[in-house]
Amino acid sequence: MASSDGKSPSIHVLVVDDEAWARRNLTLLLRDDPDIASVIECGSGVEAIKEIRQSRPDLVFLDVQMPECDGFDVLELLGADMPETVIFVTAYDTYALRAFEAGALDYLLKPFDDARFHRALARAKEKLAHYAPTQRRSISRIAVKSRSQTLFLNVSDIDWIEAASYYACLHVGADTHILRRTLQELEQDLDARTFARIHRSIIVNLDRVRGLELQDGGEYEVVLNSTIRLRLSRRYRKRIQDRLAEKTR
Repeated sequence: MASSDGKSPSIHVLVVDDEAWARRNLTLLLRDDPDIASVIECGSGVEAIKEIRQSRPDLVFLDVQMPECDGFDVLELLGADMPETVIFVTAYDTYALRAFEAGALDYLLKPFDDARFHRALARAKEKLAHYAPTQRRSISRIAVKSRSQTLFLNVSDIDWIEAASYYACLHVGADTHILRRTLQELEQDLDARTFARIHRSIIVNLDRVRGLELQDGGEYEVVLNSTIRLRLSRRYRKRIQDRLAEKTR
């Protein structure tokens, strides 16, 4: 889907609300906009913190009142990882001043109509258009050294990555390359919109995923185009399902 000016859609959005119908309402409105590249949903503040640090969304629609960890807690716990553009969404007008003091761009009061939503989204787009990200860019090549040579691998050619103590095993087709970096360190340099963790010791290239397959014991496996099967941890299941669903739209 191309944007209104002919360019590829570029805005990645996270919707955070503990009520499924509220998330769905925002998601449907967002997906009608040609500038929106992807929409991921989170049903809790704790889940949102992990997702924001993982995928670095451009824009977050954040509910105020959620059990255990509310919207203000999310921003406080994120600290320096707080997204540049946040729009609070709530049924209570008493939090408006506090929301703007916390750095929110806008404050959507439920129930809101489509016109009010589009005004908020337009403000977010305007801010994002003038925002120069300071986050470290994701790498496009990796140097892998051996005794006799140094190979330069295109990151896009990597199928999946496996942790091996203080090393990372890069699987590229039938070849495996050993890199002296931890999986956590490497994850910080990879494009979070293409690479995703499916297990504490495995990262996959989402462009190489053929599908998810349910096993007899109720667990899922990630099946790659190469027919390699990798265990999908329950912890990462919803995130992976959301990411793969976005790629099919």
